[in-house]
Amino acid sequence: MELSRRQTLALAGAGAAGALVPFAPGSATAATSADDPYEPLLARAARQLTGGAFDPADPDFAAALTTLDTQAGGWWRGIDTSAGRKALWADLSPASDPGMFGQSYTRLRTIAIAWAIPGTSLAGDAAVRDGLLDALRFLNTVGYNPARGESGNWWFWEIGAPRALMDTCVLLRAQLPAADLDAYLRTVARFVPDADRRTNSPSLAETGANRADKAVIVALRGLLARDPAVLDKARDALSDVRDSGKNSLFKYVTSGDGFYRDGSFVQHTYVAYTGTYGSVLLGGAGQLIALLAGSDWAVTDPSVDVLHEAVDRSFMPVLFDGLMMDSVRGRAVSRDRARDHTDGAVTVSYILQLAEGAPASYADRWRAAAKGWILRNRETPYTGLVGIPALVRAKALLDDAQVAPADRLTGHFVLADMDRVVHRRPAWACALSLSSKRIAAYEAGNGENLHGWYTGDGMTYIYDGDDLDAFGDSFWPTVDPYRLPGTTVDTRPRTDLGTAPGTSTFRPKNAVAGGAVLDGRYGASAMELVADGSTLRAKKAWFLLDNAVVALGSGITASDGRTIETVVENRNLHADGLPALTVDERRQPTEQGWSAELDDAGWAHLEGVGGYVFPTGGPLRALREERTGTWRSINSGADTGGDPTPVTRRYATLWFDHGSSPDSASYSYVLLPGATEAATLAWSRSRPVRILANSPEVQAVSSPRLGLLAAHFWAAGSIDGLACDGPGTVLVSRRDDGVTVAVADPGRTAATLTVRLPFPVDEVVATDDTVTVTPGRRPVLTVRVGGSHGHTHTARLR
Repeated sequence: MELSRRQTLALAGAGAAGALVPFAPGSATAATSADDPYEPLLARAARQLTGGAFDPADPDFAAALTTLDTQAGGWWRGIDTSAGRKALWADLSPASDPGMFGQSYTRLRTIAIAWAIPGTSLAGDAAVRDGLLDALRFLNTVGYNPARGESGNWWFWEIGAPRALMDTCVLLRAQLPAADLDAYLRTVARFVPDADRRTNSPSLAETGANRADKAVIVALRGLLARDPAVLDKARDALSDVRDSGKNSLFKYVTSGDGFYRDGSFVQHTYVAYTGTYGSVLLGGAGQLIALLAGSDWAVTDPSVDVLHEAVDRSFMPVLFDGLMMDSVRGRAVSRDRARDHTDGAVTVSYILQLAEGAPASYADRWRAAAKGWILRNRETPYTGLVGIPALVRAKALLDDAQVAPADRLTGHFVLADMDRVVHRRPAWACALSLSSKRIAAYEAGNGENLHGWYTGDGMTYIYDGDDLDAFGDSFWPTVDPYRLPGTTVDTRPRTDLGTAPGTSTFRPKNAVAGGAVLDGRYGASAMELVADGSTLRAKKAWFLLDNAVVALGSGITASDGRTIETVVENRNLHADGLPALTVDERRQPTEQGWSAELDDAGWAHLEGVGGYVFPTGGPLRALREERTGTWRSINSGADTGGDPTPVTRRYATLWFDHGSSPDSASYSYVLLPGATEAATLAWSRSRPVRILANSPEVQAVSSPRLGLLAAHFWAAGSIDGLACDGPGTVLVSRRDDGVTVAVADPGRTAATLTVRLPFPVDEVVATDDTVTVTPGRRPVLTVRVGGSHGHTHTARLR
């Protein structure tokens, strides 16, 4: 199966497949003296591609070898060697097109890796070697050479093709004639002279993942050319020495691309992209650090700890049993060859790679987390997703009795700088995908993510440890894209996104998106919905607690004459799932195509998924259906285009029908992930969480058991004695050991917020330096929220 361009590039560094290269005869192009500083690093670069010694009889390694051999062998046998050929493969014609030669180099690299590995059918074969040399010359002649100007997608010219070409040259370096190597190095120097600038737009500084990608390319070029100045450029690009650290990969950013202190990662200026571009940055920077370690070009920037901290802050919250949450994968969700498990496995391999050179205080924690991820994911085992270098690390980790697998991460994480929220409990997790004028609702382009219209409109992902394939099992090509869980939508027909060259984003006009976190455990979040191309407006809020997610909507208004819906659930039941759906103790039919209007529903339960409670009843609608789609229908990209083969999945859908052009409609529902039918019934009767308000002015809940009061104020107001003088999110916990208050301004519109508590406070225990407290019978908190980017401010009182 052919991989996507980002995945292929990523796995090349992380270990798409490989083993120790046993045959490396003396090279006419390489110095081999004992004091040669380059050849040891080139050998290390080869091992990064091909791995180290392993036992080919081990079933996991044998399977990886078979996968590599099958793919590489098929491509090798399919190469066109005829006179007058226009391409190396018929499906990548003409080779003069950047997308075609870019993918051709990727295939040649895979063949070269198989040639360099004992145990494959191509290993050490002179005919394969000669065929590779011939193919490289052909591509250099008709496609990728210094005489050409860039056309089409810049990525193929400056990242995709040169990276695969340099990797292939590293593997063939002992076999490459000097003239050939010189030609390829001149080509790469033409299109990637350094990692600091976009060659086709020299005024554009490279940032984030693109800078990391290019730094690796420049380093490999420097090693192959034996040019210390080029290696200096590669190392210095990580820290952005050229521009005094402005675009350093080892610094926190406050806008644009890169890692933020709160754990956010943004690429393309406005897109939450931890799971793809963030992973590529982690892998590229980590690979280069490992490649140059101990040499004259070793990375010694003391700020490299930013990368280490990013593992904990940015990646840990969005990895669930080794899969990468779709809310941070951008347009990559539409790629059938890079689903959540695959991108997660790549990221885990990068974390383990970085752990090899990281301080023990970081590395020990990462290894324990990785061991837990690998052991828990039995549905799509990690060992079947990675190649041999990553497999070597994983097997060593699994065999290390000194490393105990860590439990699942728990806590509440507001990633305010990319409009994402993650709530994690021991058995499940909830991710909210929000958007605002700061962060895009979606990214599409180059034929990718054609139906991503509503992915940033409050889509609510529930991850369950008992079903890790809910979103990875052909969800995106088969789900109704107008009914994504958690969204409120105008049902107007939409046209495909991103059909033009290049990528683009849509940022809505709302300011409010985000929330506050209390004690690292509970959260309240809100988003003002300003729909794209519609008069639809809504105020949406979520309250995330120990075993429940309470979702409220108010002020739902539209005037376009179309039906407005809020989707409670749209669960992938896989190819043949028939879980029981119970509503108010009545078992519902299981046949496909069944639907019902359940205006008075109090609660529902979906077997194996969890419970749903409807505190204010309907108008609830329910549907079972089989849906058929193709990956090609949501991704027609030149190198990422999906499989046109139809796939079918079953879905159980629950939604509120607000009718045509509603005026101030509302909804309320409670998600109980993993709850049994009995627990759902008990929750609906006892109502341990009470809805205090659900209006366009304030949305609030309380939990007497937890001593918790949580509210999002859309305007100045009060609820249950808790008052706030302007828009903001407030959570208050009052327990025997004291009072904790959390305040945030997710709209980023206020300079200060004044919060009045509904009970007396005698003593201030601790506060953030932005919080001032006046104790007393009605204590007042003055919170300087201006400039805090929607982050939480905390006070502890008694």
